[in-house]
Amino acid sequence: MLKKYKTIYLDYAATTPVDAQVLDVMGPYFNEEYANPSSLHSLGLRAKSALDDAREKVASVLNCQKDEIIFTSSGTEADNLALKGMAEVYDYKGHIIVSAIEHAAVLETARYLEKIGVDITYVDVDEYGSVNPKDVMSAVRDNTFLVSIMYANNEIGTIQPISEIGKHLQKKGILMHTDAVQAPGLLCLDVNKLHVDMMSLSAHKFYGPKGVGALYVRRGVEIVPQMHGGGQERKLRSATENVAGIVGFAEALCLSDAHRKSEAHRLSELRDYLIHEIRKAIPEAKLTGHPEYRIANNVSFCFSKIEGESLVMRLSECGFCVSSGSACSSGDLGASHVLTACGLSKKVAQGSVRVSLGKYTNKKDLQSFVQALAQEVNKR
Repeated sequence: MLKKYKTIYLDYAATTPVDAQVLDVMGPYFNEEYANPSSLHSLGLRAKSALDDAREKVASVLNCQKDEIIFTSSGTEADNLALKGMAEVYDYKGHIIVSAIEHAAVLETARYLEKIGVDITYVDVDEYGSVNPKDVMSAVRDNTFLVSIMYANNEIGTIQPISEIGKHLQKKGILMHTDAVQAPGLLCLDVNKLHVDMMSLSAHKFYGPKGVGALYVRRGVEIVPQMHGGGQERKLRSATENVAGIVGFAEALCLSDAHRKSEAHRLSELRDYLIHEIRKAIPEAKLTGHPEYRIANNVSFCFSKIEGESLVMRLSECGFCVSSGSACSSGDLGASHVLTACGLSKKVAQGSVRVSLGKYTNKKDLQSFVQALAQEVNKR
């Protein structure tokens, strides 16, 4: 008989609850300050002012100019705008480099562009899911115009050497985009220190609302809009702005960045504790991702002879919310492309479980989780 614990959420990489302070600042823009920010009357001007303030807040965290921030509906849309918008500038010719372990929002966009004429190179990773900057630079061609490498992997947590890659590319005049969706509240987002020209973010990953994201586009970088209409967001993303969501995005980003160092330290201690306890309880468990260069809240393991989706469901019956990989592809029972790119067989990769920690995670809950996990794995 399974022991039922209280519901314990350990899937913060998939999404996060909206912070109470974020909800408070969003509230007025649903039923009081509800005007369209493109309207010229007093209510519309107040809505526009709220957008300007939010853009300024986001720019302060990224250390950029506020007109370099384009608000979108999601990180996925931001990735699409970055890659497709840049490819259209080059008339869908030329060459783009991406890593083999990118999120589907980048990989599927790259595959689409490949079908219509863009050359794509998928750079391999090592056993820890790390991209070697030398491999990226070796893949550069005379017609390479863009490189897209994620900041931290959503499944295994490996942090990529974005700054080093960006420095090399700048010297060659090649633009760099990074999908930084997993980074806020855990890693520095200073676009100048990272040497990136475009960066994608999504509010619901850092205690903001779903349905709002952003793309940083460095001044002077030309991209073609992929949505046409009223010309909002510097004519790069037409549609009436989601004022409440954007206000929430900015507040959540500022809050997560303000507490980044202390929270990353707390989470890294919990992460290391959990890794140690799982290894002790289940010696055959295989840690995936880099043992050192991984985001503070990510713990990912593969368990032999166990199907990860089944294990996730059994743990859910015990009261634990975890994942078998990316929540965006949880309906796909195939092996993770991230894990197979790291050299794992499809059979082993299908036994993966991702545990991601957050602001409400504590050691007592992790102790209960290890107990339930060991019970499920060891009885197989």
